[in-house]
Amino acid sequence: MPPIFPTTMMDFFRKSEGTWFTQRSVHHFDLSADQSGESNLIVQVVERDDPRVSTICQQQGIDPALAMGGASFMWQENQDDREPDPDRAAVLVDVPDDTSLLSGKLIRDRGYIERMPVISRYWFGKDGILTIDTEYDNNQGQERCWFLTDDFRVRVSTVRTMDGVYLMTYCSERRCVSEATLEQMIQKNLARAAAH
Repeated sequence: MPPIFPTTMMDFFRKSEGTWFTQRSVHHFDLSADQSGESNLIVQVVERDDPRVSTICQQQGIDPALAMGGASFMWQENQDDREPDPDRAAVLVDVPDDTSLLSGKLIRDRGYIERMPVISRYWFGKDGILTIDTEYDNNQGQERCWFLTDDFRVRVSTVRTMDGVYLMTYCSERRCVSEATLEQMIQKNLARAAAH
């Protein structure tokens, strides 16, 4: 069964909730060597009545009543057993343009490229691809993200400076199975084996 593509930012956040195993390749267009790596991305939905939503909106001079909610994103090294470092986290708040909810602003307490509060523009294409454009003081970033299945998604991003494209990143992300889901799967398989 093909996945149902999210077409609003809150649907996208809800579909993304959980822990993702990310495999990343970064291509630099200058003299730096290309890079690759693996990490975990932890996504948690932030409801509209969460105090972080109003705080972030007020930082950017936006009426919190316009926000639909948001999501918290935390990163950690793959197979790191420690709690994720909150200094490597960001909270994004969704402020849609209108009732169609297909486009709008993402308000972040910190940017991915420059660690400062930032406002991005987003929109969903008819193909289910989410595009996010961000203008920083010295850089421009664009990220595109889409689900191939309910548990596998792809992200492609570019960073541009005044001199042109600086780097391009490709990430493939697989959803990690939670302990509770894993236990359910084990019990289901044990019951099936016992029935034979």
